[in-house]
Amino acid sequence: MNRILLPHEWRLTASPPLTLYVHFPWCVRKCPYCDFNSHTAQDAVPETRYIDALLADLEQALPAVWGRPVHAIFMGGGTPSLFSPASIDRLLAAIRSLLPLDPLAEITLEANPGTLEAGRFREYRFAGINRLSLGIQSFNDRHLTALGRIHGASEAHAAIELAAMHFDNFNLDLMYALPGQTLSESITDLDTALAAGPPHLSCYHLTLEPNTPFWHHPPDLPDDDLAADMQQAIEQRLEHAGYLHYETSAFSRPGQHSRHNTNYWQFGDYLGIGAGAHGKLSSHDGIVRELRHPHPRNYMEQTEAGNPLLQRQPVRHDALAFEFMMNALRLSQGFHPALFSERTGLPLILVQAQLDTAIRRGLLQQDDARIAPTPQGRRFLNDLLALFLPDAREQP
Repeated sequence: MNRILLPHEWRLTASPPLTLYVHFPWCVRKCPYCDFNSHTAQDAVPETRYIDALLADLEQALPAVWGRPVHAIFMGGGTPSLFSPASIDRLLAAIRSLLPLDPLAEITLEANPGTLEAGRFREYRFAGINRLSLGIQSFNDRHLTALGRIHGASEAHAAIELAAMHFDNFNLDLMYALPGQTLSESITDLDTALAAGPPHLSCYHLTLEPNTPFWHHPPDLPDDDLAADMQQAIEQRLEHAGYLHYETSAFSRPGQHSRHNTNYWQFGDYLGIGAGAHGKLSSHDGIVRELRHPHPRNYMEQTEAGNPLLQRQPVRHDALAFEFMMNALRLSQGFHPALFSERTGLPLILVQAQLDTAIRRGLLQQDDARIAPTPQGRRFLNDLLALFLPDAREQP
C-alpha cells in the first residue's frame, strides 16, 4: 500500500475554480425513487424567510471564499421553481453584491413541468437565470405515473416549448430502465427529447436508493441486460445526433456542457448554501467538506442563530486520491495529468501503481496529455475507482 503523505508534505499551489450551489428543499410531492434532501410542501413555502436564511448563510460563509470569483451558480432541489421569480431576483441581486460573480457566469435553475405557470420562465430569464434544467424523466404518461411525477406528457411538451423560447441553453433530464419500460419506449422518449433540440441532455439509469419507497417496495424493473441495451442504444443515438458524451450521464452540443457540474467533476471548489447543501472548499490549510442542517425548519432556525453548518470535515490526505478519481474518472475525456496535483496537492507518482494496474486491466489509458477511462473502464467504473481506495492493494 502506498505510504500516506504527512500533512506538512501536502501542497496546494492555487485555489481551484469556485462555483455556488443553492439548495431549495421543497417539492409539491416527493417522488418514490428520490433520495435527495427534499420535503413535501404541506403548506405555503416560506419564501421570504428562506431567502433571508440563504443570504445570512452566504454572508457567514464569505470569509472562507473571500475574493474568489464565482464562475457558475446552480439552483437545485427539491424544486427551485416553486419560488417566485421575484424571490429568485432578490437572491441573485444579493449574491452579486456579496460575491465577485463572473459577468458571463452560467446561472442554472432546476424546474419541473408540474410547477409551470404561464410567463414564469420568461420572468426567471429577466431575473438573471440563463440556463434552465427541466426534470422531464419521460414523455410516457404510464411511466410518469409509475415514477410518481406530478406532470404528464402534455405538460412536458409545453414546458420544453417555453424553455426553448426563453433560454438559449437548457437541459432535459431523462430516465431509462423505468418500471415496465421496453427498449423501444426508452428510444421513443429520447427521440421525443431530441426533436426539441436541447443543447444538453442528462440521461440517468433509474436506481433503487436506500431509504426510498422504491427501495422498500421495488417496482418491476427491466433486467440488467435490457437496461444495458437501453444505455447502449441511447449513447449511440446521441452520438449520431452530434452530442458529446462528456460525462457518465451527461451529453451536450459542443461547448454547452454544464460549467457547474464540470467544475464538480474536475474536483473544483463549490460553496453550498441552503438546507442540506454540501460544499467543498480548499485553502492553504487543506480541503474541507461542509454540510448544512438538512431539515428546512431547523436550517432556518440554526442559520438565524448564526449556525447554518451541521458539519465541517477535513478531507484526509490518504482519501484525496480516491475523492479526486471518483469525480474526474466520470469524465469521458478524463483529465490532464497535471490536474491531479493542482486539485489535490499530491504528486501523481503517489497513485502511479494504481494507474498502472488499471491500465493492465484495460480500464484506463494514460499518456502525457490525459488520463481517461477506456470504454471498459466507463462500463465498470466502480471496479476502476476501487483501485484508488485508501486501503486498496494491487490485486493480481
